[in-house]
Amino acid sequence: MPEAATNEFWKNIKPIEKIFQPDAQPEVYIPNAPIDDERYYVPLTETVSTRPLWISPSQNRWCDILMAKKAGLVNRHYHPHQVFAYTISGKWGYLEHDWTATAGDFVYETPGEGHTLVAYESDEPMRVQFNVTGPLIWLNEKGDPDGYFDVHMYIDLARKHYDKVGIGAAYIDKLFR
Repeated sequence: MPEAATNEFWKNIKPIEKIFQPDAQPEVYIPNAPIDDERYYVPLTETVSTRPLWISPSQNRWCDILMAKKAGLVNRHYHPHQVFAYTISGKWGYLEHDWTATAGDFVYETPGEGHTLVAYESDEPMRVQFNVTGPLIWLNEKGDPDGYFDVHMYIDLARKHYDKVGIGAAYIDKLFR
């Protein structure tokens, strides 16, 4: 039950009884998703970490919060599918574009776009919520494919990290939908 209504016009509306369709799973609710507790952030590179929020192994998709506490870099890559990003704090951008995202900025990445994600020095850590579909295709300096990172690698990386920091490898499983 959510917080009780006080003066809201809808305060006397009753919740529906049939919430989930057959075989539907409950939502994932994570309070304070951009938490300061660094144990929840899985190191992705030496300078950038990721906090998984939702994972679909069957769709090769995930939502996360990417964080860099200082200048950061994610490998050159492209996405064969679309990506959505919402900036929570800090500053970031792509070396290949003429914009710098700050708190409140939204970015839609088209399928097939190659870029080099960088985080700038800032008073606040860079925290960006991403919705990623499909793998990241790593690129070399010329922009040619040089490896990949998919949802299964993400899950493995997170399990190892959560086990190492005492949260437990199984923590990631509750995010699967």
